[in-house]
Amino acid sequence: MQDPDLELLIKAAQSSGEIATGFAMDRLKKWDKDEGAGPVTEADLAVNAYLEDTLQAARPDYGWLSEETEDSEARLKKSRAFVIDPIDGTRSFIEGSTTWAHSIAVVEDGRPVAAVVYLPLRQKLYSAALGQGATLNGKPIMASRRSKLEGSELLAARPAFEPHHWKSGPPDLKRAYRPSLAYRLALVAEGRYDGMLTLRRSWEWDIAAGALLITEAGAQVTDRKGADLRFNKSDPASNGVVASSANIHAELIKALA
Repeated sequence: MQDPDLELLIKAAQSSGEIATGFAMDRLKKWDKDEGAGPVTEADLAVNAYLEDTLQAARPDYGWLSEETEDSEARLKKSRAFVIDPIDGTRSFIEGSTTWAHSIAVVEDGRPVAAVVYLPLRQKLYSAALGQGATLNGKPIMASRRSKLEGSELLAARPAFEPHHWKSGPPDLKRAYRPSLAYRLALVAEGRYDGMLTLRRSWEWDIAAGALLITEAGAQVTDRKGADLRFNKSDPASNGVVASSANIHAELIKALA
């Protein structure tokens, strides 16, 4: 029997995809947020409004944390909360790429318990519920079991491989990249890559759903220092993210400066 929260998230993600893809890209209204926080579009806000209305109506006792909603301390008093990025990879969305995603999670006492990462233009719906494994389009997925860091394939932005980020320079790794952080985490959960890392301050709404996909697929995820990730915090961010095959995770953390 499917977890009720996960069932709710899947339906919401699918409807979000219909909303986002319904916008005419040649007439899309877009602007930059204050303080260099990146671009936003009318599609981001439309998806956010739909999710906020739908999810909070279905679970009125849950807190709410979204990139596109002004934050409120009320969520901190809730045992369960939605953690949402209506469109992760807004720049990709604006450019007409297919790699943007809806990232939707429920966290309980700081830990994700239900999660969906949905890429409507790639028809890829990743989902997970705590203790029930992770799936892609309903089929179970499993993370890489790679046991050797050298030669591993990692998703990371180019600056993460600058020498000063590593104790002895970057290891011999193959690097790839996807703009959406949620999608990067999902690809590691799927076993397409051995790991991913971002060394920048990372917002909870980008990583909560992907973090559950990672652990339910048998991989490991922490911040850049190896500390467990916690969600629905007063400061909703982590000190980077490192996710990988459990067999190479400790070695990867040890190699970082």
